[in-house]
Amino acid sequence: MREKFEKELKECLREGQLRFGEPMKLHTTFRIGGAADYFAIPFSEEELSEGIGVCREYGIPYYTIGNGSNLLVSDKGFRGVIFCLGNGMDRIGIEDEKDNHGILKAGAGASLARTASQAAAYGLAGLEFAGGIPGTVGGAVMMNAGAYGSEIKDKILWARILWEDGKISRLSKEELRLSYRKSILSEKPGIVLEAAFWLEKGKKEEILEIMNRLNQSRREKQPLNYPSAGSTFKRPEGYFAGKLIMDAGLRGFRIGDAMVSEKHCGFVINAGEATAAQVKELMEEVDRIVFEKFGVHLVPEVRFVGEW
Repeated sequence: MREKFEKELKECLREGQLRFGEPMKLHTTFRIGGAADYFAIPFSEEELSEGIGVCREYGIPYYTIGNGSNLLVSDKGFRGVIFCLGNGMDRIGIEDEKDNHGILKAGAGASLARTASQAAAYGLAGLEFAGGIPGTVGGAVMMNAGAYGSEIKDKILWARILWEDGKISRLSKEELRLSYRKSILSEKPGIVLEAAFWLEKGKKEEILEIMNRLNQSRREKQPLNYPSAGSTFKRPEGYFAGKLIMDAGLRGFRIGDAMVSEKHCGFVINAGEATAAQVKELMEEVDRIVFEKFGVHLVPEVRFVGEW
């Protein structure tokens, strides 16, 4: 059965790629993770849909990633197929222009940084906040990514979703039910294929100046010189995770090479050769200590993938 599955999966990826035993540390911003049995890079929505269909037919687990940010993959890896969106699923372009606005469409595999830069090149404002977020459009929609007081929900017009049954639907902003680090995809499994953003026309130079200023702020405040998954914990209501961790005396706290950043306590970093187990243990300890001191639990923003 395994050989038949592999043959059919490979046939789906007519222009894409299929790799075996691929180390996931090569595909996550944490630079951590064991091997995935199969690592598929579909070149189109059709290849992705057909590949998932084969997985479902054979009962093989699968998971979809973009840039690998916001993920912690187990040291044991993933028993199944990792679909990595990129190549043919990262196109960006203008769909329409009306009055003082334009509609920017981006494939799920397009990086947020490139999407924001492309918007600026078209003279469209509104995605400046996303220029330094290390993720892709698909993940950003799924988690309603945000920074500097802005979120994806502020600018999104619609998104096309591939559901588990193979059907595709286009959901409006309201139907996506976007809230703090949540969307309808937090409750109902599906994969973002493409999204459209309603952006204001502006001056390219002014848009780029704002992006440069925000990115400079990130460089000054965040530990960008170390691998990480970005903000490790969600913001507790009424608090800031980084400040709670700092006030708990955990700046620089480490287990092996997993460490609370000394530059920004809201980040857990890979200070060398950290394992997924060390990162997970560190996160659990940080939550335990913060709860003991302040009575506040820290909920991971990082998603755990693979065998634990």
